[in-house]
Amino acid sequence: MSNVRSETSSSAQSRAVMLWLYIFAGIVAFLVVFGGFTRLTRSGLSIVEWNPINGTIPPMGQHEWEAEFAKYKETPEYQLINTGMTVDEYKYIFYIEWFHRLVARLAGLFYAFPVFYFLFRKTIPFKEFGVYFWMGILFIGQAVMGWLMVYSGLVDRPAVSHFRLTAHLLLALTLFSLAIWVATGHRHGFHQKGKKVKWSLPSKLALLSLVALVIQIAYGGMTAGLKAGHVSDTWPLMFGKWIPPNLFSSWINIFETPQTIVFIHRWFAWLGVILVAVLFYYAKKQNYPADIQKGLLWLLGVVAVQITLGVLTILSYVNIVIALLHQANAILLLGLAVYLIHRFRALDELKA
Repeated sequence: MSNVRSETSSSAQSRAVMLWLYIFAGIVAFLVVFGGFTRLTRSGLSIVEWNPINGTIPPMGQHEWEAEFAKYKETPEYQLINTGMTVDEYKYIFYIEWFHRLVARLAGLFYAFPVFYFLFRKTIPFKEFGVYFWMGILFIGQAVMGWLMVYSGLVDRPAVSHFRLTAHLLLALTLFSLAIWVATGHRHGFHQKGKKVKWSLPSKLALLSLVALVIQIAYGGMTAGLKAGHVSDTWPLMFGKWIPPNLFSSWINIFETPQTIVFIHRWFAWLGVILVAVLFYYAKKQNYPADIQKGLLWLLGVVAVQITLGVLTILSYVNIVIALLHQANAILLLGLAVYLIHRFRALDELKA
């Protein structure tokens, strides 16, 4: 999408920074998907302490493994679900969670070292450091929320808080989206600061589509946290009905009841389909640039794949491979949506 650019750039552009941010966004996306794998293999509660420094090295020798395993034996998950697990079986789930945390540590370093290098070299002017600072805060915030999520599953039940899981997910995806947005600015030009540009109808529709997607992802997070995907393995009906009874008997159901949450997650997706289809129709009718139309066509295709993967996840009773593909495709969908909003706003500037 190179033929739609801002007429002026108020920020310094850099190909090196662009590549770094796109790679960083890819690492964050990998962390999110691997986090899904960790959850689906019930590995996330295997490490009961948060040691950002000492935890880099796994247990060495039988004595250390026995000590680590003894801590796990005190958790509700072991006592209620994994009673009788051997040390070798424990090592399997331990290493999955350990690798997840290791990649998170490396991602932090991959963020910190380049950003200070670019700042030192003035590739990133100090006056423009604010957005990168907030990216760092978001990274720390999602890491802290990740531990708070794990801790919620170590107290009195073998499951994490679905609210904390969703917050952890949304913080990570906000970081991902911000990295995509800034990287796109380095590629195509930044929007002019301080200039008020009217939002066109396509820009509004694109933003509304993004909001709908974020809500859908949030409900996906709550579905995962409550294991609500296992509620029903039929589609489009649930329990033999289009709308099962008592789903909305109380407003709290939309945040707490697995049946209600997964029902919303199933059907809210179609709002996104409608919004993207309308956006594509309008852009084509108004003869928007070919790259915009092509991007929207890609977006439509990814939405169709996402819904297909969602249905297959239901019918397969949450097959781990299909579920992870569903999650990965959602991140791709989010990245495309952010990218397109950036391009629509650039076009708004050109028309202003």
